[in-house]
Amino acid sequence: MSEMFADDAATLPAQTPLSLYREIDRAEWAHLAAGTTLPLTETEIVQIRGLGDRLDMAEVREVYLPLSGLLSLYATATKRLGAETSSFLRDDDSTTPFVIAVAGSVAVGKSTISRLLRELVSRWPGTPRVELVTTDGFLYPNAELERRGLMDRKGFPESYDRRALVNFLTEVKSGAAEVRAPFYSHMRYDIVPDAHTTIRRPDVVIVEGLNVLQPSPSPSEMAISELFDFSIYVDADTSHISDWYVERFLALRRGAFSNPNSFFNVFAHLTDAEAVRMALGFWNDINLPNLEENVLPTKHQAKLVLEKGADHAVERVLLRKL
Repeated sequence: MSEMFADDAATLPAQTPLSLYREIDRAEWAHLAAGTTLPLTETEIVQIRGLGDRLDMAEVREVYLPLSGLLSLYATATKRLGAETSSFLRDDDSTTPFVIAVAGSVAVGKSTISRLLRELVSRWPGTPRVELVTTDGFLYPNAELERRGLMDRKGFPESYDRRALVNFLTEVKSGAAEVRAPFYSHMRYDIVPDAHTTIRRPDVVIVEGLNVLQPSPSPSEMAISELFDFSIYVDADTSHISDWYVERFLALRRGAFSNPNSFFNVFAHLTDAEAVRMALGFWNDINLPNLEENVLPTKHQAKLVLEKGADHAVERVLLRKL
């Protein structure tokens, strides 16, 4: 009898595993923006592109133009829901900025994507006002990291002033007329005292950073992700990200590191072989553990995942089902 049931089971069609996400290949995703005019010139795209990124017209048209359209759909729906809720409550319309998070590893290209989205979103109908904020500004100053013994953990969750970031985003989402974020200098590798990025109630705020999708450290505290209307995780195979990190380090050594005012000027005179060893040391000792322990586990928190291949091009999009 058991053998009969086993034979019957073998003839049943295999069931597709259930998933929280719609999986969309690049060709299908690109088709979603067919006929839409690309609002950026090639020169503008080159200016947006970061070190090591291979962003070109085709990538923008096939990947980020559909993404801009989807974000516009979500933002419009959110604004409409806010207005209808205010009407239901017989209150003034208190719609607040639409906040987008962009998360992912060091060197995966999230900064370039954030800058690109800022330009695309600012060209939506109605010329919305868009601000871009990076969580680097919420790192503790180097002096405080040294005091806490965290300089070698810079970029890990504990190196950020999480409370200040939550307070900043809470004010943004509460509709505050003006909110200030600390300013971080990559040249100085530190927070600049008395310097701020000021946000004055824009239509859209893009928040980019390693740990923006981190869970709450305790049940009594709010998770940062609760303050986002839409979240994006930029993903790639770890071996590819490692290669991109080394490539970027070498490019910086020839460029920004050569500035005598740069914190990293001590690396400017390394040979190629020495620079590669140095970069791999930073990657394996700091960035890879942070990715595996803290950043990658937050991927499932995102509403949309961009999966990149070895050439930095997005190959597949995962969109969380509603």
